[in-house]
Amino acid sequence: ESYFDGMEMRINRNNLFSFLVGNFNASNILAIYGTASLLGMSDDELLKEVTKLHSAPGRFQIVQSESGIIGIVDYAHTPDALKNVLDTINEIRTHNETLITVAGAGGNRDAAKRPEMSKVAAMKSDRLILTSDNPRYEDPDDIIRQMKSGVGGEYYNKVLCIADRKEAIRTAVALAKKGDIILVAGKGHENYQEIKGIRYHFDDVEELTNALNDRY
Repeated sequence: ESYFDGMEMRINRNNLFSFLVGNFNASNILAIYGTASLLGMSDDELLKEVTKLHSAPGRFQIVQSESGIIGIVDYAHTPDALKNVLDTINEIRTHNETLITVAGAGGNRDAAKRPEMSKVAAMKSDRLILTSDNPRYEDPDDIIRQMKSGVGGEYYNKVLCIADRKEAIRTAVALAKKGDIILVAGKGHENYQEIKGIRYHFDDVEELTNALNDRY
């Protein structure tokens, strides 16, 4: 059984709770369990150690607020990674709430992935805010236009374009209500925004936390 703060599993008649989330992590835990068991570790020791595991910073990192809005920060910055994290969210959610995704694409990198990322995000989210993500030496508005080109006409009405990443995150929070989910994708553990060769401090977890706290 999966939740946003972890999952319950039953392995060899043993019940355990893990702070890791998603079917891919369930597979990872089974691989750990099976390998450690073959190497001679007892079930009791295995269960104890597995329950201590946490995800890496910026990988499906939960940011909760007193309002009941669920924030998620994830490093997903490719079409496949974005699809996987959105699939995980959609497997857990009730679909009675709104899923708002904030996503961008880095500058001076593979431009072909940009429309593919926004296409996936638009299909699998209820609202999509396209924004800046380490634009480097490119114009953020040009990157966003390339991303938006991948959004089908049937999804246009759910897309906003806000180049300022901080403002994009704050807009997502302003749009959200109790029970809604906000995914901020692309930077994860990174604590900077690279613009014209200069790295400015920017932390998605910090910005999302502050926006949620400022609202309530």
